[in-house]
Amino acid sequence: MRYRLTFITGAVVGYVLGTRAGRERYEQLRKAAQRVAQNPAVRNTAESAAQNGRAVAAKAFGAVGDRLPGPVSERVRSLREQRTPAGDDWGTSNT
Repeated sequence: MRYRLTFITGAVVGYVLGTRAGRERYEQLRKAAQRVAQNPAVRNTAESAAQNGRAVAAKAFGAVGDRLPGPVSERVRSLREQRTPAGDDWGTSNT
């Protein structure tokens, strides 16, 4: 899914940068992208995917964390602690 999204994003950016349609077409694309990004279903799906990704990463680290060298394991833990926010801009938490 990530590669598909990356490809689509690249195609849109390439089209916008390479088009000769002018400002009007650019504004149409920008408004369409904003509508998609502000769609509650898209937001919920993105948040759900992020939470699932964090859960899978935590599970994977739990499975191999004791086999990692000490400095690597410590670094992963410190990064995890740094990136665990109390809440986000939308008034929800990631817990």
